[in-house]
Amino acid sequence: MTVHAVELPKLWMPHPLRVNPHLSGLRAESESWAREMGMVNDDEGRASPHAIWTRSQYRAMAVDQLTAWTLPDAAPADLRLNHRFNIWALAWDDYFASAFKRTGDLPGALEFTARLHAFLRPESGARLPEPVNAVERGIADLQQQLFPPRLGHWRQEFNRALARYVDAGVEELANSRAGRVPHLIDYAPFRRESFAAHTAPYSVELATGARIPERLRGSRTVRGLLAAFMDVMGLANDIASYEREVHEEHDVNNLVVVIATSLGIPLREAVPAAVRLVNTRLRDFEQLRRDGVRRLARRSRSEPEERAELETWIGGACSFLSGLYAWYTGAPRYVAADAPPDPRHRGGTDTRVPAPPSVVGLGVDAQP
Repeated sequence: MTVHAVELPKLWMPHPLRVNPHLSGLRAESESWAREMGMVNDDEGRASPHAIWTRSQYRAMAVDQLTAWTLPDAAPADLRLNHRFNIWALAWDDYFASAFKRTGDLPGALEFTARLHAFLRPESGARLPEPVNAVERGIADLQQQLFPPRLGHWRQEFNRALARYVDAGVEELANSRAGRVPHLIDYAPFRRESFAAHTAPYSVELATGARIPERLRGSRTVRGLLAAFMDVMGLANDIASYEREVHEEHDVNNLVVVIATSLGIPLREAVPAAVRLVNTRLRDFEQLRRDGVRRLARRSRSEPEERAELETWIGGACSFLSGLYAWYTGAPRYVAADAPPDPRHRGGTDTRVPAPPSVVGLGVDAQP
């Protein structure tokens, strides 16, 4: 059975796609960086035994579109910085899958991950080891760029999120080796880590210049908004990756397999259930965005500047989700070459609210 043989409800996306006007300048510059880091074969196409991608594989991922679609308001320098981070995250993912997941090499994965931790020290000015592969070279280079003064407050949180991201890869490998399927109740928080979703608020802040006000960040409403935002990203990725991960790689760390195992239903029924669950989390995000934030502002007596800052950040988060949706449903990394393009990539929007899900959603109390 393939995902294309299943009658799927649509992933819901109420926000139109917006494209950063600086998209055209991304590909050549970022491809040069990826080659410099050793991730992509050189200009002449000579194969390198240590490269992660061929030139055609790199271009087919359309990472430039991913970045320009998710960060439509970013200035050129910020766009390039986030683009390099996106490339690095995908490089880690593909390298880890090839070197360790497909071979089942858990000791090798542990050693590789322990070395990466040395590049993720949250202290400013920490001395980094000498990188020995493309993944290490990429993160060592990014550590010199990711935290300019206006984003210095992100250093500890961002590096801790990356540490959780690479650790989650080891846990996924251990699960697959043991045939241990995560339970549905535990899976959403784990997927936020294994998708590096905790870094996404940084990307939104980088693009919009808006920071979630510290006084509101710990409120129940904002915590619920962030959780729903991150869940939509990672869980929707599971659906987009379902064909490759479940049927080709036999990975157990996928929402479809998690639902099927936790609820005791066939995979065929778990696929649409997973889509409905993701749609439920997006409705949670939308409810908090429309109603919860307004109640929070009233009850917390927030200042106009705080409300404006939060609203700007939330607008960037909406663009981030719509850009990810477009990439999941249109990039060759996820879509078969003969699949018809989704007309909503042209910037349209489906404003219909999907039917109530057939499984219990991971709901959030919207009260602050």
